[in-house]
Amino acid sequence: MTERVLHSTSVVLPGGPAREAWIVLRGDRIASVAEDAAPRLDSGAVVEELGDRLLTPGFVDLHVHGGGGGAFADGTDGAAAALAAHRAAGTTTSMASLVTDTIDSLEQQIRALVPLVRAGDLAGIHLEGPWLAEARCGAHEPELLCDPHREDLERLLAAGEGTVRMVTLAPERHGALEAIRLLADRDVIAAIGHTDAEDAVIAKALDAGAGVATHLFNGMPSIHHRTPGPIPRLLTDPRVSVELIADGVHIQPAVLRMAIEASAGPWLLITDAMAAAAAPDGAYRLGPLEVDVVDSVARIRSTGAIAGSTLSLDRAVRYAIQEVGIEVADAVRAASQTPADLLGRPDLGRIQAGVRADLVVLDQDGVVERVIRRGVDL
Repeated sequence: MTERVLHSTSVVLPGGPAREAWIVLRGDRIASVAEDAAPRLDSGAVVEELGDRLLTPGFVDLHVHGGGGGAFADGTDGAAAALAAHRAAGTTTSMASLVTDTIDSLEQQIRALVPLVRAGDLAGIHLEGPWLAEARCGAHEPELLCDPHREDLERLLAAGEGTVRMVTLAPERHGALEAIRLLADRDVIAAIGHTDAEDAVIAKALDAGAGVATHLFNGMPSIHHRTPGPIPRLLTDPRVSVELIADGVHIQPAVLRMAIEASAGPWLLITDAMAAAAAPDGAYRLGPLEVDVVDSVARIRSTGAIAGSTLSLDRAVRYAIQEVGIEVADAVRAASQTPADLLGRPDLGRIQAGVRADLVVLDQDGVVERVIRRGVDL
């Protein structure tokens, strides 16, 4: 098997700043990584010089609803469009997020996505609803929101056959703490989001096994010095991984930097992208709701609420670096290694020997120039 070698003076490796390295690819894996000096290579090895272009791991998006005009809720065709759009922007691993719908409809949507998870096209399925707070419904149909009855949760987990990897819910709903314990027992990530809960309820949810803050700040009350709400504890409890949307629409740059600096647990970049990501402005749907996209900002037609984003992870990384002042390696890891670790996938999101050969080449402006997935150029 012919070896390919990528050499760059700026490579994001685990645990440190970008530095010079030679990455040896063999098939769909990274065979070895050499720093400081070129490795001894087979006679037929092909060396590709990248100069000072930034070489990063493939990005990992754990919260994305669609893109390229398609949505994961629309089955295989919608998923294909979304995956193609985000892969072109450097996201080599995606977890499909589904918004609030009826239990019957969600079961159908999940069953349609299971083969894509089995085939390795998706890393899993994320249910964002229907167990959310009406007061913080955001881009979710309020009439479909409900308490997490065990039979409904069991039904949707069974439909996923082990592919449902994360569930976002509001911990103040009746039965939510029991649902969080069930999810933890099934090795499903329980995330807190679209919630109006007070601090004491958040504390109980974390003790029950919740471990992710779904798009922090969005879908929850702001901090008040006497009634803090969910944000302070989600930021300061080291058990919590904090999702952040770095697009300049969902969070102001100074607040984004504050959250990153204050986060006691890991922080990760997500897109929360809907079908209009990498697609023109216009009329779309997010689950059962009609959405209008103007100047790349998506809003629910009936309420004006922000309806996800039109973001891609390469743009989120670029925004974090250029607009928020985050170090390059830190921003890259928040879109690759950190989400991969949260998902329990040490074979993804990092450049080291033995992991999947998912790589992204960025030019000097942070724009994607090349994407490699499973050792193949896309």
